[in-house]
Amino acid sequence: MILSLATMAMLMAPGTIKAQNFDDYFTDKTLRVDYTFAGNQKQQMIAVDELNVMPRWYGKRQRLAELPVEGNGQITVRDHRSGKIIYRNSFSTLFQEWLSYPEAEKNTQSFENVFLVPMPKDTVDITLDLRNNRREITTTLTHQVAPKDILIHQKGNKPTPYVTLQQAADTTRCIHIAYVAEGYTDAEMPVFLKDAQEATEAIFAHEPFKSMRDRFNIVAVKSPSQESGPSIPSKGIWHKTALSSHFDTFYSDRYLTTLHLKDLHNWLAGTPYEHIIVLVNSDKYGGGGILNSYNLSMTHHPKYRPVVVHEFGHSFAGLADEYAYETEDIPMYPHDIEPWEKNITTKVDFHGKWEDMIGKDSKAGLYEGAGYSLKGVYRAYPDCRMRTNENPEFCDVCKRILQNVIDFYTK
Repeated sequence: MILSLATMAMLMAPGTIKAQNFDDYFTDKTLRVDYTFAGNQKQQMIAVDELNVMPRWYGKRQRLAELPVEGNGQITVRDHRSGKIIYRNSFSTLFQEWLSYPEAEKNTQSFENVFLVPMPKDTVDITLDLRNNRREITTTLTHQVAPKDILIHQKGNKPTPYVTLQQAADTTRCIHIAYVAEGYTDAEMPVFLKDAQEATEAIFAHEPFKSMRDRFNIVAVKSPSQESGPSIPSKGIWHKTALSSHFDTFYSDRYLTTLHLKDLHNWLAGTPYEHIIVLVNSDKYGGGGILNSYNLSMTHHPKYRPVVVHEFGHSFAGLADEYAYETEDIPMYPHDIEPWEKNITTKVDFHGKWEDMIGKDSKAGLYEGAGYSLKGVYRAYPDCRMRTNENPEFCDVCKRILQNVIDFYTK
């Protein structure tokens, strides 16, 4: 099934979807759906792994059928009787990134993925779709969920111990962030809490987070590891940790991720969370951020603070990387398609991004070199937190994108 950009734009437009009341369709619980994504560059498949219900719902309660960003995939919940869309969210995944590598030409691999939706009162149809870098739907699955299904697992009745680092002014309309400890033993939990507080201060030193701090509720989940520090396969180091995280993801030395998303959400079950920041007890440079999945960062490298903020830009708001590689051009953004990310452009369909700022701001413009490409992909400013660790701020375009996402969740 291939949707044109015009059709997708129509489906995403706020005016095309009638708002509904949360309580009409949902209860104050979370339906967690575990999926397996499998395949290669030629063929992909989505399969349901497990259904779980957790106490309380910590996601959005308004604008339920709208999306703040398009993402590389979307989950859509429809009322089974009427077919009406009652909830949507977007995401990106490591599986889709893996498909862009040469390894996916010859190998078939599976990846865990977990998505959260509010617990429906009645039977629903859930559709999950994955999109390629041309913004085309390549794989889709629709399955039915009956809330009274006796095989839906109960999780989160005995949550992992956690500490509230910051309480939102209105906890019924806020953004819930949870830090998760990775590679910290029980004895190192005081270090984890200190690192979590440092990450919090780093994020809220930046606008627009600084001015909108009271809209965020933040907890630190004390998930202990048997051994200290993550695995480093290139050095033959394999540690037993809470999330089995490791460097060398896709054979990139600094790419630090976890593939064990079910473990991640098991540690979080019953805690107040939606957006996830995994803190990894390591002094080796590395991290990663995946839209509406998680942000993962080392904590004891000198660049910890800028990295955790940069990766949060990815995981929270879908901001694209604004740098380009001098020695390697990675073709993640075809130059004849406009990227869905709002802070980069190929100039194919620049309308609605930052054209209104050009001429009003002396530095705003079209600077070639972004999205891992030296040519054909453009950013708005000479520098930004999404381009270098040395730049102390998000550029004005990224600030506006971040503010719009915060408003989307909290207004």
